[in-house]
This record gives sequence, C-alpha cells and structure tokens, in this order.
Amino acid sequence: MTADVEMEVQAPSSSVPSATVPSTLQHLKEIVSLIETGAQGKEVRRIVRAVRLTMMLRRKLRASVLSAFLGHVLPSGSEAFAKLSSLLPKDDEHDMDVDTAASVVQGPAKHCIPELEIFCYLIVLIYLIDQKRYNEAKACSSASIARLRNINRRTVDVIASRLYFYYSFSYELTNSLAEIRGTLLALHRMATLRRDELGQETLLNLLLRNYLHYNLYDQAEKLRSKAPRFEAHSNQQFCRYLFYLGKIRTIQLEYTDAKESLLQAARKAPVAARGFQIQCNKWAVIVRLLLGEIPERTVFMQKGMKKALTPYFELTNAVRIGDLELFKIVADKFSGTFSSDRTHNLIVRLRHNVIRTGLRNISISYSRISLADVARKLRLDSPNPVADAESIVAKAIRDGAIDATIDHANGWVVSKETGDVYSTNEPQIAFNSRIAFCLNMHNEAVRALRFPPNSNKEKESEETRRERQQQEQELAKHIAEEDDDDF
Repeated sequence: MTADVEMEVQAPSSSVPSATVPSTLQHLKEIVSLIETGAQGKEVRRIVRAVRLTMMLRRKLRASVLSAFLGHVLPSGSEAFAKLSSLLPKDDEHDMDVDTAASVVQGPAKHCIPELEIFCYLIVLIYLIDQKRYNEAKACSSASIARLRNINRRTVDVIASRLYFYYSFSYELTNSLAEIRGTLLALHRMATLRRDELGQETLLNLLLRNYLHYNLYDQAEKLRSKAPRFEAHSNQQFCRYLFYLGKIRTIQLEYTDAKESLLQAARKAPVAARGFQIQCNKWAVIVRLLLGEIPERTVFMQKGMKKALTPYFELTNAVRIGDLELFKIVADKFSGTFSSDRTHNLIVRLRHNVIRTGLRNISISYSRISLADVARKLRLDSPNPVADAESIVAKAIRDGAIDATIDHANGWVVSKETGDVYSTNEPQIAFNSRIAFCLNMHNEAVRALRFPPNSNKEKESEETRRERQQQEQELAKHIAEEDDDDF
C-alpha cells in the first residue's frame, strides 16, 4: 500500500492518460474493424452501428488519441493524414508522441479504404466542434466535402450524412450559413443522381434549415414541393422534416396541417432530444391557439419542459380568459423570449383570437348587452371603441364565432339561445377526426417497420428454382380447370 501511495505522489499526471487514452484508442480500433467488415460485406447496418458507437465516445476524445488513431488508420504520406494532423492542436505533444509510437508498435498501418478516410474526417470534425475551434472545423468540413464528391459508394452514405450535418453546423456556429447554400444544393443534386436516399433526406433538411434561418419561407416551400418524396429512412431526419414543414405551414396560415406536423414531430422525437421537443411544443401551442383551441395543462407540465414553456402557459391563460389587457402584459413581459424563439410575429396574430374569445364569453354570459359595454369589457383602446366593437361583433357573427344579432337602432347585441350540441353534426365530426388520427398512426407504424435485408440468405439453386416454377405452373393450371368447372 505504501508503494502505491508513493507512486501516485511521484507521477500523478501520467497516471490519468495511461488509464484513459488506451481504452478510447482501443474502442476506436474496434470501430475501424467494424467499418472494414461492413464495407467488405456491403452491410450498411454495421456502419450505422459504428457511427452510433462513435457518438458514445465523443466526450472521451483527445488530441493525443486522435493523432494516434490517424497514425494507425491513414498512411503517413497521404493527403488526408497531413491535412487532419495539421488541424489538431499540439498542446499535448509528449503524450501524442508516446501514443503514436505505441500505435505503430502495435501494428502496421492498413490500406485505407474510402469509408475509413471519411470516418477520420468525421471524428476530427466532431472533436474540433466540441473544442469550439470553429475556424479549423470549417476548414476540416470543407476538405471532407471536397473528398466526398469523388466517392460514390453506398457504404459511405451513412458516414457522409453525418458529415453533411456537421458541415452545415460548423458554418451555422460562425453565422455564415448563406455561404454554403449553393454547395448544399449541389450536394443534394449529386445525392439524388446517385440514389443516396439518406443523403437526400439529410441535405433537404439542411437546406430547409438554411432557408428558414434567414426567413426565406417561400423559397423553402418551393424547394420542399419540388424535391423528391421524403421516404423517412431515418427517424431523426423525418422528425426534423416535420418540424420544418410545420413552421412553413404556420407562416402560410395553414394551421391545421401545421398542427398535425408539429405534434407528429414532437411525438416521434427521441426522449433524449429534449430541446427539439420543447421547440415543437412551443410552435404547436401557438398554432393551436391560432386555431381557437386551448392546449391542455399537461402539455406545459411535462418533465423538463415546465420552465421553458412558462411564457407560453401564461400566454395561453390570457387567450383562454379573453383578457386583452393581460395578453398585452404577457407579450411585453416575455418579448425577448418570443423574439429568440422567432414566434413574435405569431403572437401578434393572436390578438384577434383574444378578442374573439372574450366576445364568445360575453355572448354566453349575456342575452343582451350594449355595444359600449362590449367595448369596455374587451378593453378596446381605440379612438372610437363603440364603432370598433360593432365591426368586431359583426365579423364574429359572419364567421360563426358567436350566434347573435346586432340591433343597430338601440346599439345592442342580442344573443340567441344555445341549442343542444348533440342535435348537430359536431359530435360526428369530432369522432371522425379521432378515428382518422388513429388510422394514420397505425399506417405510419406499419410503414416504419424495418426488416433485415435478404443478402445473407443462400441463393436458390437452379434445380430448386425449376421445381418451384413447375409447381407454380401446375397450381395455376389446376386453378384454371376449377374456374372452367364453375362456369
């Protein structure tokens, strides 16, 4: 025990790297073998697993580990090795030399296949972004995209899709997304021609995000409508697509479609994607308020979202009550939050809904009320509140928001008696919408089922195929004779 204590006191700095670096490097080498096996057998699922394992090692990456890894995978004289090594920081030179030497002793460098080269670009790019070296990350991502243009292999598509994302992300962190819009369009065209379906989905989402970042909603909708049909090979990409589609539909005043897309995106999102779920719920709450619906209280009390959704909860409460003064107070109080969420323009649209809700409450409470009292209860602050109240009531009657008539001679609003709702078609419409929702969810679940490819099954021999065809012909002949007997 005494010797152990003395050893820890003498060299505390070298004990930590020796315990952590080899394990991380060994994990990376196992990922390399997984990628090689997937590339040789053309098994994309192995490469998907390798990328997933890489994301789990993200926090353990160090410059010395990456230098040793590059020396193990890439030939020392290759252009990729020189480029990536120059981008890594040289802070830990001693550890880096030790690790590199150890990696060389463990085994000679293998012949680098394109999948491994692109993987090296990806892992270095992730490390640079995590270390907030955004300029180096931009240089690394641009070099990786230039290399990807010359590779047309389906086993690279999974790694390339992640590389596309971090390429756009590195430029977004430096607020220069507009610079790569042309490159993303060219990459999307290239992915379409190569039938890279996962790349098409990723690049389409990146382009939509690029357009929406600069509020170019019309261009985003034109691209979305003319792009190939979204087949949803990745659940994450499909969630992003639904979220962007919901934002576009909201701006275009198509609130029903927007609500469906946003709620579906929030429902399909992974549990760990808490920030994405919060954004979906924020937009979904606004859209439901614009539709005249009041979201349930449980929406705002979800675990981990209560604090972020507090401004929208208070806004919903103001709309539910129909208090225009309270609505203005909440809008001014959380104006910074609404501006950062890019929902401020939608909040402005809600003013009309607040007035309509207040008017509906007045119509239910009073069988007859003067227009002056309506203006006072709605707290209209216009120069001629009575005339404004009359126009607002007239528009609400025309739209079917309230069932009433205006007595212009006496300046009254006379509400009609509310009938039995079950004597109308509203219950049928409500049940029909619920049934349609359940059927759509079932159909999407069936379409989302995935089955392993048939590549591992043994090929059918010539003799077996001949016997199967003969049996099919005899069966068809037998069925035809039975049909003739029926006639």
